Amino acid sequence: MTDVTTARPHATEPAGPDPAPAPPSGSPLGRILARAAALTALLTAAGALLGLVRDQTIAHLFGAGSGTDAFLVAWTLPEMAATLLIEDAMALLLVPAFSLALSRRAAADAPTDPVRDLVAATLPRLLLALGAATTLLVLAAPLLVSTLAPGLDEPGLAVDCTRLTALTVLAFGVAGYFSAALRAHRSFAPPAAIYAAYNLTIIATVIACHTVLGVRAAALGVALGGGLMALVQLPFVLRHLAARRRERVRGRPAFRRRTARRTADPAARPTLLGAALLAPVILFCVGRQSQVLIERYLASSLPAGAISHLNYAQKVAQMPMVLSLMICTVTFPVVARAMADGAAEQARRRVERDLHLAAVVVLLGAAYVLACAPQIIQLLFQRGAFGPEDTAATASVMRVYATGLLGHSLVGALVRPFFSAARPTWYPALAMAAGMTVTVAAGVWTAPHFGIHGIAAANAAGITLTAALLLHGLGSRIIPLDVPRMVSGLVRLLAAAAVAALAAWAVAGLCPGPLTAASAGGAALVAAFAGAGLLLRAPEVAGPVAAGLRRAARRPAPGPAAATTTRPPETDR
Repeated sequence: MTDVTTARPHATEPAGPDPAPAPPSGSPLGRILARAAALTALLTAAGALLGLVRDQTIAHLFGAGSGTDAFLVAWTLPEMAATLLIEDAMALLLVPAFSLALSRRAAADAPTDPVRDLVAATLPRLLLALGAATTLLVLAAPLLVSTLAPGLDEPGLAVDCTRLTALTVLAFGVAGYFSAALRAHRSFAPPAAIYAAYNLTIIATVIACHTVLGVRAAALGVALGGGLMALVQLPFVLRHLAARRRERVRGRPAFRRRTARRTADPAARPTLLGAALLAPVILFCVGRQSQVLIERYLASSLPAGAISHLNYAQKVAQMPMVLSLMICTVTFPVVARAMADGAAEQARRRVERDLHLAAVVVLLGAAYVLACAPQIIQLLFQRGAFGPEDTAATASVMRVYATGLLGHSLVGALVRPFFSAARPTWYPALAMAAGMTVTVAAGVWTAPHFGIHGIAAANAAGITLTAALLLHGLGSRIIPLDVPRMVSGLVRLLAAAAVAALAAWAVAGLCPGPLTAASAGGAALVAAFAGAGLLLRAPEVAGPVAAGLRRAARRPAPGPAAATTTRPPETDR
């Protein structure tokens, strides 16, 4: 590992990629992470594409009216369950816990396997709690619907759908547990494939049953898809638990061997999972997902279709955020293991680079949404019961959502190191509470005047405040990030994205037809972002672009010119 006195850049250095990233791309771990990121990207893209097909199918068959509003209120449960039990709370709790268990397994020859001990201590209790919660939600569906959307046109339909979607609480909990265990073992393909299986099941169920069940077919597909998410991971989990593999401490640097011995000491072992850690993680995740609850509560009093327009806009707009967080999903077990081993400097360098990489991805996506929102929605949804008026409303609110995408991505990336520490921390939950306060206050004030656009703007304002608080708190409390350097890099990336959005918007406006406009706008966006990032020396943009230009300049020209550059002249022989 690089010495800490030379790894951190000087304050006078310009913002840009860390000159000594952790791990280096040529190292075995770096190659593993690169392959894992590529495979995860492929499977995540497949799941996202099928999610679009799912939304297109629902929009085509049911449009954007009172029936889809009722289903989307019921869909609040699986959306919140996915956040709590798969992506956020379960991962934030269990990836560090499994990483610590794996570290203990590698530190000393324990009489029992710490990983199996962790599963035996947590999985039965989790199943019992999830089963009780599922039963309670099925019974309380009428109360839940009246609380979430008191002004809904078809509350009975929403209750029926809610009773079906409530079954995902148990299924998602098991799927999230399996995903955390596999990611901690650096097995990323099965967890990344679960959304493809989930969306395929919903699509098949809706197509097969919509004539008989109506929009209830979508709720049934959600319930069946949740069960399949757990089943596709089960064989891989059983394989890892059956094969006990001990990591060797031999050959590691001396300070890591000492850290491993301290971790192996029973007196020095922190509690893997406890109420003191569960409470702040769960409250943070509930607060984050409550933004959807607030939006649908406020939109339920607006004209029919408001909830549907918000949903379609949010689903499409958040795709760049999902892709950006894929980077942190792959590297989170590495950060958690580094912190469990006491390698704080390695964790710092990994987190700093991940934040800039995630920002590049999400800002490219946000700029594209701002520039080409009408063309995107027209291509994806405008058919069947989804008409031009729905396209215009959805596209306009999607542009407002895009202003908060960087905040959403940073919150998802920044919170992971907080909960990788051995001690529990309430700071993320408090930061989320501050953001929620802004979202509620702004939403209550703007919804009567600006409708769904005011609701989306309130969401963007609240999550951006949360991201700023988390960035400040992570650098001062958990990992010694160079916060001014990070902010400078993010500002440069924002400026490059703004230039790219204007260029893409101008080009798209000159093209006839949505497909031509979206394609030309995307090409202009990438070129403008690369050029502006190079001029502004934006992190993770200037370095790769400059390196590509240097390689192109060194490449010999084809044909006779290349021959004259490689063959010495006759007079020199």
